[in-house]
Amino acid sequence: MLLTPGPTPVPEFVRKAMSDVTIHHRTEEFETIFKNTRELLLELYGMPEVVMLASSGTGAMEACVTNLTHKKALTINSGKFGERFGKICSAFGIDYTEIKNEWNTPVSVEAVVEAIKNDSSIDAIFIQICESAGGLRQPVEQIAAEVKKINKDIMIIADGITAVGVEKIDATNLDAVVTGSQKALMLPPGLAMIGFSNEAVAKIELKPRGYYFNLATEIKKQRTNTTAWTAATTLIIGLGAILEKLKADGFESLYTKTALRANATREALKAIGFEIYPKTPANAMTTAYTEQSSAIRKILKNKYNVNIAGGQDHLAGKIFRINHMGLVEDYEASWAVNAVELALDDLGIRTFDGTANKVFASNMFKGN
Repeated sequence: MLLTPGPTPVPEFVRKAMSDVTIHHRTEEFETIFKNTRELLLELYGMPEVVMLASSGTGAMEACVTNLTHKKALTINSGKFGERFGKICSAFGIDYTEIKNEWNTPVSVEAVVEAIKNDSSIDAIFIQICESAGGLRQPVEQIAAEVKKINKDIMIIADGITAVGVEKIDATNLDAVVTGSQKALMLPPGLAMIGFSNEAVAKIELKPRGYYFNLATEIKKQRTNTTAWTAATTLIIGLGAILEKLKADGFESLYTKTALRANATREALKAIGFEIYPKTPANAMTTAYTEQSSAIRKILKNKYNVNIAGGQDHLAGKIFRINHMGLVEDYEASWAVNAVELALDDLGIRTFDGTANKVFASNMFKGN
């Protein structure tokens, strides 16, 4: 059972859609597929414009940094992926200021407001919606609303790689939202997507930058239902299939079920003695702090067939992360928390009595 926060399992119906005969990307046949997929993606995002890139999510992050920072960036670092925005700036010689917090601590709205008030050269802010290094939810919407009151021309770029398709994102004040194929959209890695505001498009077109990641070129091409460079045809076909399924089931239903499952998992783990690591948990994953993380994960994988993720850098061996992104069944999450409780018994830490499953079921029932 794969319950890591990316890559997520690819559903059978998506695998079947992608296993059909290969088609050429410069054909009317593929343009029709692209058009339908693009329209569904616009519905998912609820933003005026969107592009698909044949890259990982990091490629889309880079494209946003290079195309939407004309003066100076402000990067928010509460984990491995917030740190990445600063590294991208450094790689391109782009001036930036960083606000850094512990990986379990969200940035404050006040800190961001103070930073832009003290530096008028900042024209782009880069932040994670969910910082998946620790499972943290950042106050992105609140920050964007306050920043736009001060200066509506500052671009707000949100990494939604582990948030898009997980929860409803209020994009009212956001200018770019990035995601990747291998998370909540349940595809193999290799496709990145970015939603844009009209203001972001105008800024991109004002001063086009880059070659492969030139977003002005991509926006122009994709409005005609093709891509500037070779399209990730198979992944786009798969994306169309999963978006059709999510729309038929209802995007709101997906968000509600994911939030319910995430809360039930957190409560179950707390009931058997775990500390939830982030101060403001995201619904994409449940992150628990324990010095026994490595031992628990080993038992889960080898004895109970549950594959979950650990921590990175200074959190290696100190946290574990259970995924909630995608079409995760309730019984799978229930199996996972039950397996964690069994692992504690195996390690002699806590006698198994079924508490995790009882608490999980109780919280799921409340939601229904």
